[in-house]
Amino acid sequence: MRIVVADDSALIRDGLAELLPLHGFEIAATCSDVTALTDAIAAAKPNLVVLDIRMPPTFSTEGIEAAKAIRVAHPEIGVVVLSQYVEADYALELLRSSPARCGYLLKDRITDMRVLAEALRRVDQGGSYVDPELVDLLLRRRSATNGLEQLTSREREVLSLLAQGLTDRGISERLWLNAKTVETHVRHILAKLNLPIDTGHNRRVLAVLTYLRDAGVSDRCP
Repeated sequence: MRIVVADDSALIRDGLAELLPLHGFEIAATCSDVTALTDAIAAAKPNLVVLDIRMPPTFSTEGIEAAKAIRVAHPEIGVVVLSQYVEADYALELLRSSPARCGYLLKDRITDMRVLAEALRRVDQGGSYVDPELVDLLLRRRSATNGLEQLTSREREVLSLLAQGLTDRGISERLWLNAKTVETHVRHILAKLNLPIDTGHNRRVLAVLTYLRDAGVSDRCP
């Protein structure tokens, strides 16, 4: 799996370039700005791009705009965006059209390379990865009448993992439940939240994230 890493921090770039190969990944290129990233994608033809959500020169929307552009121009390339803080608007903007081959991860999370490796592999396989802290934020910013109050504590656990991009099998392994029980929980969740019941994994994630976004979240939280 060939990866291009784009981050203005040399510490992040060099750290990932040293550690990712130890987990079976190949570093095709490292970049410090969006221009270099565009050139690297054209030259290296990577499977994945890992990039900071804020890039030079203004450190505002360069990274997220680059991520969206990559998804349009190179849909075959997975994109994992790294962020210093939970930025719900930017994350949901990236995931809105389709969460397939897309991930959003806090930089604090990449200190555990197992988490980053899992996210990269999931995205490379066509799935999605949503940082648990973003999901927790979305769940906390709810109203008493938006349907979440109807969920049992177990259903809320399943909803959180579903929104993070886990498959039914992944949820069953995480919560030590059998597959049929997870399927039942997911069916009940989609019904209680009035979400489309669809067998497509990525569409279920998108439906859940859309619902949580529309529950009143519009924050960038440090």
